[in-house]
Amino acid sequence: MDNRDPAVAAARPTAIAAAPVLNSVVPNSGPTAGNNVVTLNGSGFTGVTAVSFGTAAALLYTVNSTTQITATVPPGTGTVGVTVRTPGGTSGSVPYTYVAPPTLTAASPTQGPTSGGTTVVLTGTALTGATAVTFGGIPATSYIVNSATQITAVSPAGSGAVPITVTTAGGTSGPVYFFYVSAPYLVDISPGQGPASGGTTVVLTGAGLTGATAVAFGATPAAGFTVTSSAQITAVSPAGTGSVAVTVTGPGGVSNPLTYTYVAPPVLSALSPAQGPTSAGAGVTLIGSGLTTTTAVRFGTASAAFTVLSDTTIAALAPAGTTGSVSVNVTSAGGTSNSLTYTRVAAPMI
Repeated sequence: MDNRDPAVAAARPTAIAAAPVLNSVVPNSGPTAGNNVVTLNGSGFTGVTAVSFGTAAALLYTVNSTTQITATVPPGTGTVGVTVRTPGGTSGSVPYTYVAPPTLTAASPTQGPTSGGTTVVLTGTALTGATAVTFGGIPATSYIVNSATQITAVSPAGSGAVPITVTTAGGTSGPVYFFYVSAPYLVDISPGQGPASGGTTVVLTGAGLTGATAVAFGATPAAGFTVTSSAQITAVSPAGTGSVAVTVTGPGGVSNPLTYTYVAPPVLSALSPAQGPTSAGAGVTLIGSGLTTTTAVRFGTASAAFTVLSDTTIAALAPAGTTGSVSVNVTSAGGTSNSLTYTRVAAPMI
């Protein structure tokens, strides 16, 4: 027998479900195209009938528990309020911001060495809040967001032509391209020596020389250089001493070194004998220093046959000339020496 009074039961008030509470949306921003998944955290998510982003309904949502919902964001712009509706009512709103997708318009420089380490300035739009910068899918070694229109990134190691992209909450940009290039390679330097005063025109032969930005003799820049082709550079030596490493710097890095030797100018201290006949063929010994690389011996303007005996001695054959004094000097890789006087004496008459 049912002892409950129907009249009493009818008078008892019906319990009303509380409205849901929405505490956060994670992440709270995303692309204007939508279709990304976010997590809604709160309470009272029983019997959910709608999840809205502003006035637009979520593309899809799943109630994971009374405290969590997973939703797919619809397209939109600006900042909108996210709400959850149940039979108990509609929650308060939590802001969600639509972020414009980033774009890239330029990279500078557009090339660098395969070893990486090139500082590249990226220009574009909507770059604020960048979460990734990649070179061909490989994360940049580091990057700094300078402004909404500029990022400075350091290239990782790589090869060939690769796309650079930037990712933000708004999505991933279209690419600009970066070209990895190999360091220049040197095979030969000609001549391999010259005077300490510099000014020698030197031909460098190798590969990958196009785009060379510097030619150095040791730590000193060349007095000037011209890239003739990808295989040849003509450079002018600066002043220097001793043997130095000659290198070429290009977009791909610094080349292997070749040796260039600075030669001290020759010095003459004595002629023996200091006089001889006007006819050709008289033997003269030249004494001095720095004579090893001698390329010419001159009596006035006339060239003499000679043999380099040592760094301090040359044996020469005086050319024919008129009676009187003439200046004698030598030319070597180090330049032209001082002059000494040689006197031609007429043969005695009988």
